[in-house]
Amino acid sequence: MTSATTPLAGRRVLVVEDEYFIADDLRRQFEAGGAEVLGPIPRVDEALAVIAETPEIDGAVLDINLQDELVYSVAEALRARGVPFIFATGYDKTMIPARYADVRHCEKPLELAQVAKALFA
Repeated sequence: MTSATTPLAGRRVLVVEDEYFIADDLRRQFEAGGAEVLGPIPRVDEALAVIAETPEIDGAVLDINLQDELVYSVAEALRARGVPFIFATGYDKTMIPARYADVRHCEKPLELAQVAKALFA
């Protein structure tokens, strides 16, 4: 799949992930798909700052547990702006609060096509 045919082409995607190798792999995959990556960002406060400072975000991938802090305030900030996001985690879906029942849950390791479809299809 070339960057011209992927739904990621030209999109600004926020990646919030604290595991270095996973974060770097996601960044590389998204960039290869033609996306501009914001991050990867390993902390909730940093993610909130990027959201506040960035006028255009097309989608986001959120790890639920960032250095023992849950990412739900980031999810709320994205939801308030109407930015689609997914949870990328090893957690079982039953561990995610019911208020996020409509949010797609993708288990790690992530497949780029699955993430792109979840965010932009």
